[in-house]
Amino acid sequence: MNRATNVYLMLSEEYPNAKCELLYDTPFQLLISTILSGQSTDKSVNNLTKDLYKECPDLDSLSKLSIEELEEKIRKIGLYKNKSKSIYKLCKELIALYDGEVPKTMEELIILSGVGRKTASVVLAEAFKIPTFPVDTHVYRVTKRLGLSKSNTVDKVSDDMMKKLPKKYWINAHHLFITHGRKICSSRNPKCDICILKKICNYSTDD
Repeated sequence: MNRATNVYLMLSEEYPNAKCELLYDTPFQLLISTILSGQSTDKSVNNLTKDLYKECPDLDSLSKLSIEELEEKIRKIGLYKNKSKSIYKLCKELIALYDGEVPKTMEELIILSGVGRKTASVVLAEAFKIPTFPVDTHVYRVTKRLGLSKSNTVDKVSDDMMKKLPKKYWINAHHLFITHGRKICSSRNPKCDICILKKICNYSTDD
């Protein structure tokens, strides 16, 4: 058993209920929520989309909004102006390119406005259960501290982890690392003293 798999098994025992915390009913809603979550917390996104999805639950209704109307509806979220522009363009692109359906491949997703590899990976993994390993700031931080990857970009860390972990673990591992990053391995003042991984963690050992 390699180190990455060992970490996965330890975290899966610690967090048996780890899952995506964004609230959504459809792949389209997940796509929008994931775009909104950039540099924002899942909690703040859920608070916003609770009302947004009541008014505009699908592509048809959301695509009818102007950029200004979108801005007003998502004003409480960080970077709302840029996100409004991206979502406005994305809605038009989904209709023009994919007949209004959220595509199920990385190649098709990443050409959409506001969609990078991480967002595409989240949609593939969550909405369609296609094995991917999304890397956000939490996953990046935890994997680097544990010495599981020495790469300096989120995409390369994703590549490293997919090489080291069996494919069947990819989706759940993403949730486990996020949960651990939020609960224990925070950016500032990580709780190393109560961390189940402290004996095998480079960061804790060096600290």
